[in-house]
Amino acid sequence: MSLPPILTSTEQISEFAAELSSYPVIAVDLEADSMHNYQEKVCLLQFSTTDTTVLIDPLAGADLKSLRPVLANPKIRKIFHAADYDIRCLARDFDIEINGLFDTMISSQFLGEARFGLADVLRKYYSVELDKQYQRADWSRRPLPEAMIRYAAEDTSHLHELVENLEGQLIEKGRLEWVQEECSLLEKVRFVVRQGPLFLRFKGAGTLDRRQLAVLENLLHWRDSEAKRQDRPLYKVFGSKEILEIARQLPKGLSQISGISPRLLDRYGKKIMPAIQTALDLPEAELPIYPRGERRAKDPQIEKRVIRLKEWRKQVSAELGIDPGVLINNALLEELARKHPTVEQDLAGIDLLKNWQRKVLGEGILRTLN
Repeated sequence: MSLPPILTSTEQISEFAAELSSYPVIAVDLEADSMHNYQEKVCLLQFSTTDTTVLIDPLAGADLKSLRPVLANPKIRKIFHAADYDIRCLARDFDIEINGLFDTMISSQFLGEARFGLADVLRKYYSVELDKQYQRADWSRRPLPEAMIRYAAEDTSHLHELVENLEGQLIEKGRLEWVQEECSLLEKVRFVVRQGPLFLRFKGAGTLDRRQLAVLENLLHWRDSEAKRQDRPLYKVFGSKEILEIARQLPKGLSQISGISPRLLDRYGKKIMPAIQTALDLPEAELPIYPRGERRAKDPQIEKRVIRLKEWRKQVSAELGIDPGVLINNALLEELARKHPTVEQDLAGIDLLKNWQRKVLGEGILRTLN
């Protein structure tokens, strides 16, 4: 099998975009470097038509705006496997939106596949073995090794055949509309730029007191600056577990820090102590406060409804052969238990309830709650 071409210039990509616009269906994937650099970025795009597979290297500096019209055209089907992250990355890095999505992972989930990763699905249906060693590879390295190029091409080259198989099964089971609605909603996802203190996005911060929070916030800012300087992911600079431990201990010197490897202390000890000391010296009035949401008083009736709904969901998911969480998640069950719809019209007021769920599960929901 010959290697697919890799396009690197604006002119090449424009010509290819014009060619793509003539196909009714294209398969798309991308590779990023989130495990290897401070600011993750798209490093490679893969496109497969029914005739060929072509790769695009965005790191070569070419303009990708010619791809926007074809990828935004809802009349051209875009096949992805697990599109959520890819759609967010394309919008963030290139202002590219996807319309006409068909996600083969969602399709596999709605067909009841217990293992729905691309490698698992291709192995089951076509005995194709994808080499998983490159899933977390550094896709920003150049030149790309031949083995990584072949791996990237395989991610899309089988999707056309896979869609025909999965779509046929979905039609047979009457679930194609379910997948289409899920894909339509998925087209709109985007990365959200979060505001406020860094500790708000740090697991375990809610267990700390205000002084410990101040230490944690300073350490998180130090780590962010150090990771940016080194162009490395945060976790490769200093682990979150270790940072949380330091914040808990409130050390006044390096010798007091337990549970931290000597290597980390030797490398960063002198750098982190000023961040710690600044937080320790902060006046009480200036210490951060962890926001606590208003706690709902427990309602025994609501809890009973949640239990009944979970029992009902377990039975229905077994009958349909679909994972309970895919069928209807816990957040939706809790909203249903709180709002307690009693007639079909009430279901329209449940924001999290999708149209296919209302049609397929609505009667069972009302019967269970009533």
